[in-house]
Amino acid sequence: MPIDRLMRIHSRESLAKGERALGPEFTAMSERVRRVTELTSRLNVLPFEDEAGKAALFEQILGRPLPGRVTIYPPFYTDHGLRLELAERVFINQGCTFLDYAGIRLGEGVMVGPKATFITVSHPVDPGERRLYLTGAPIDVAENVWIGAGATIMPGVRIGRDAVVAAGAVVVDDVPAASLVTGPKATVRRRW
Repeated sequence: MPIDRLMRIHSRESLAKGERALGPEFTAMSERVRRVTELTSRLNVLPFEDEAGKAALFEQILGRPLPGRVTIYPPFYTDHGLRLELAERVFINQGCTFLDYAGIRLGEGVMVGPKATFITVSHPVDPGERRLYLTGAPIDVAENVWIGAGATIMPGVRIGRDAVVAAGAVVVDDVPAASLVTGPKATVRRRW
């Protein structure tokens, strides 16, 4: 999946005048990030047994109630929340981060180990464009996938059904169904 320009940071009009005023889409995203950061800060200090309090905060963070049988152990971090789609029986362990502005989908039965990170947004590599655009692409994780502790899933990655991402793997390319990927640049080690 190609990574495309997602949004302009500064408005075209201000750049034409030699100024750097933030564009309306970027400003709206920034306001949402501030709001969700406040909500996750509250979520992450609730007593573990406060199911009603957690459910209410997750509904505000995600813009809808958690699906049935979804388990999320705080601390939990997301920058946007509204573009994080969780299917039934998803399990997310402690300390995971979801930068979901470009969209993240976790299919039914996905299990995510502690401190895993899903990143859908970045900046261009070109120094002249770094402060002008955000780039990004959605992450799609199919059913029954296991993501190991500390794994990092980068923008645009698709992970096929029944795949396993080993602990600490950095996934920059699509992962075939029914395969195990490992390593600092995740590569297929075996398939079944």
